[in-house]
Amino acid sequence: MSKRYGRVTLPSETNFFEETKEVLGRLKADAIRDSDGTKLSDELKQLDAKIYTTYFVSRGHNDFIEQNMEECIQIFLMSERVVATSNYCEISFMNGYFDQQIKPDYDHDVKKYWQVHNRTTNEVIEHWEIDKVNNKVLISNCTPYHEYTVNFLAYMIWDATQMYNHITNDWKDKPHEIPFDVRKPKSREFAYKYLENWLKENPHTDVVRFTTFFYHFTLVFNNLGKEKFVDWFGYGAGVSTELIAGFEKETGIRLVAEDFVDEGFYNSTFRVPSENYKKFIDYQQRFVAEFAKQLVDLVHASGKEAMMFLGDNWIGTEPYGDYFENIGLDAVVGSVGGGATLRLISEIPHVKYTEGRYLPYFFPDTFFEGNEQKAIDEAIENWRTSRRALMRKPLDRIGYGGYLSLAYKFPKFMDYIEKVCEEFREIYDKIAQTKPYCGLKVAILNSWGKIRSWQTHMVAHALWYKQIYSYLGILESLSGMNVDVAFINFDDVKKGIDPTIDVIINAGDADTAFSGGKNWDDPEIVAILRKWVYEGHGLIGVGDPSAYLKGGKYFQLSDVFGVEKELGFSLSTDKYFTKVCDQHFITADNVSEMAFGESKQNVYALNENVEILSFENGEIQLATHQYGKGRAVYISGAPFSEQNARILQRALYFVAGKEEKLYRYFATNIYCEVHAYEEKGIYAVVNNANSQQETVVYDGNGNTFEIALSPCEIKWFNI
Repeated sequence: MSKRYGRVTLPSETNFFEETKEVLGRLKADAIRDSDGTKLSDELKQLDAKIYTTYFVSRGHNDFIEQNMEECIQIFLMSERVVATSNYCEISFMNGYFDQQIKPDYDHDVKKYWQVHNRTTNEVIEHWEIDKVNNKVLISNCTPYHEYTVNFLAYMIWDATQMYNHITNDWKDKPHEIPFDVRKPKSREFAYKYLENWLKENPHTDVVRFTTFFYHFTLVFNNLGKEKFVDWFGYGAGVSTELIAGFEKETGIRLVAEDFVDEGFYNSTFRVPSENYKKFIDYQQRFVAEFAKQLVDLVHASGKEAMMFLGDNWIGTEPYGDYFENIGLDAVVGSVGGGATLRLISEIPHVKYTEGRYLPYFFPDTFFEGNEQKAIDEAIENWRTSRRALMRKPLDRIGYGGYLSLAYKFPKFMDYIEKVCEEFREIYDKIAQTKPYCGLKVAILNSWGKIRSWQTHMVAHALWYKQIYSYLGILESLSGMNVDVAFINFDDVKKGIDPTIDVIINAGDADTAFSGGKNWDDPEIVAILRKWVYEGHGLIGVGDPSAYLKGGKYFQLSDVFGVEKELGFSLSTDKYFTKVCDQHFITADNVSEMAFGESKQNVYALNENVEILSFENGEIQLATHQYGKGRAVYISGAPFSEQNARILQRALYFVAGKEEKLYRYFATNIYCEVHAYEEKGIYAVVNNANSQQETVVYDGNGNTFEIALSPCEIKWFNI
């Protein structure tokens, strides 16, 4: 029987005491928590376990906010687009919005805060009136067959997460929780005093799990109660007239509705951020950190720990931002969707420990009669895919959320997560506080840099989208790879590239924040990167790297990559170079046809010196090019698979000019990986597949041996 114990948090609920004791013993868990919709009974709080209590700062207090509805969270929204067919038109601006979540703000001067646009001419117009009874804007002097929209200020009168949980779990009898804004005076005072009293009234709570602080990521529902707009990074649902006034006083900049609406894109994280938007989110982060610190100080004064959930109302906290350290949190917990999201959590600095909430969530949409095997399959996939990242930078704790009473009815599922908890503790005990061997340092270059570490190309956290999976695969591959990973922006390049960086990756669709868009119009950036590669470093581009139409070029670094994209302007110029290399270091381990996801079309080689590694349908999918002493690789798309992870790994070592270092702690089988911890004198050979695998293993000295691994097995060796 293993002596390992703890590092696991379980959900529980009232009227489930004996079963909770049993599961705590089986999983050797040392903490229990409530969830949104559950409470821990006094009996449960007497168990020999740490007690986590979910705490909502700015929701769940309808008795307060119903008396102060002018202090609700505010948001700027855009109406549907309406084409005028005469010189007069009406816009019912609430069309398409859910009136149980959104309420127009008529408390503040609509002429001061609202805007009406002629979107055809991109002009703000002044000749309009408001019909408050029917929620309409009446526009006169229209230009027929031009398109018009209204940017309107609204109150959010139902918290987005509680709304989602309410609908998912059919909470017919639960009230709609109304969010309020602690930037407003009464709300701020209420939030502080309520927590002060709550801490005295909850002596058995050991960890206050802030879920989270003040501003929810942007999540707006349509008139059918379905998600209309969701941006896990969106700052839109944290606007207030006080914020606009304070920002103007500090910066001299008067923010207007369009600064938030952004033509209907709402400053999505995929948009290249404007200077005003970057200043606004910095302003919001400073406020959040300042008041969050006051609440955390209250928690510490009561002898309890303060934990933040990386979700719900997390906007403004920015764990990789400049102000997070000031909050003084003890821990962060977040949802683990795979390797990238695990690293997003486990790499967070300035906390004592990190915790991952594993899937599936114990909710009735998964735990219903006849669905046990699917629940097990989801748990296996969640553990298998995230474990690669765990081997590079482990979480300090893991746990689950939801209704334990539902999962308890699935005994085989409980058997599996018992094994997960034990394997997690074994890994943690062996490698915690130890830096794994890394052969290279890799930087991902985009418009956001460090603040979006392990967060690129995400829309709603770890959800799949057709337009992003070909890029998210890069993060997923890197999350378990034997390289250091950093995130840099274009300002970092101009300040001087960190000399420890071996390879830079630029990946994304053209004109997005992740490719860089108008940043590539800066000659200084282009020259710095050319020089950097020319002098002996490596550059990898995926999708539309350096894309910006200027000077007769689309890829501004096409001379470095050796490839360009045909936009239809140069069809009269012949493209001769199509020969594919038979063998190459990058593709040496391929076991099947290469797959590039939603690959880019019309990419072609510029000259005979380009080594083409994949050429399909008359266009390049994978190629490499020597540039001075350095090298570059172009990849049209890189969705995650074991083979693509190996291609990317080999490409990184190749463009860095350090091919020989690849074979230090290396497995020839693409489904296996080797992770070394030289400080501890150990290394692990890991089977990432749910089937038996055989591989040749290279140790740290170039010696080799063969090994067989059962499904998902880890074998440990001394160096």
